[in-house]
Amino acid sequence: MTPPTVDLPFSLEERAVFVPDADALILADVHLGRGVASNVDAPVGDGADVRTRLEALLERTEPETVVVAGDLLHSFDYVPRGVEDDLSALESAVADADASLVVTPGNHDTMLAEVFDGETTAEYRLADGETVVCHGHEPPETDAARYVVGHDHPAISLEGRKRPCFLYGPGVYEGSDVLVLPAFTRAAAGATVNGMRSRDFQSPLVTDVDAFYPAVWDDSKGEPLWFPPLGECRKLL
Repeated sequence: MTPPTVDLPFSLEERAVFVPDADALILADVHLGRGVASNVDAPVGDGADVRTRLEALLERTEPETVVVAGDLLHSFDYVPRGVEDDLSALESAVADADASLVVTPGNHDTMLAEVFDGETTAEYRLADGETVVCHGHEPPETDAARYVVGHDHPAISLEGRKRPCFLYGPGVYEGSDVLVLPAFTRAAAGATVNGMRSRDFQSPLVTDVDAFYPAVWDDSKGEPLWFPPLGECRKLL
């Protein structure tokens, strides 16, 4: 499938996005501690899996800045065991790559100040001047040509297999583009967008989901596979 535009100002990378003009790597919904806090079997492990995959992305993109678009942590009211070590490992991976780390707190990050003393801001404008990163659970207060958000954990069902997906909507939020990232953690099941309507999304930036182009990451080719807008995809999926 062809991308929605010829020259996208970003490149999709596994479950993250790289913005070359800002030299920034963005990921969302890491949810460190999800397995322990939820008392579920999470065989991939929160910290080790996140660090390994992040290190690969850092090596491939060599960013100056890494931005977490919210929900770095999972638990609302306490810090589960192992989370501080996992967070320290994540910070070390970023530092070892000579990059800086910025977090735009999400609705799950109520305990973030207890374990993270790095840079945080509700909305972060990238160095390109065009892109603002935020979690997406509240309407943004900063004007931007493009918003990169998380929050909804989008996934798409393809031939009976559920896969994490990106959703890109050109001009969908008050004339601005919106890119919704899949959850970076592989322990999150994701919300299957095939049958979802705009009202089913939690983010106020998703006002017309039928206008969003889904994309999934193809490991074998090392590139994203783009699909027509979701409104058209419903006829095919």
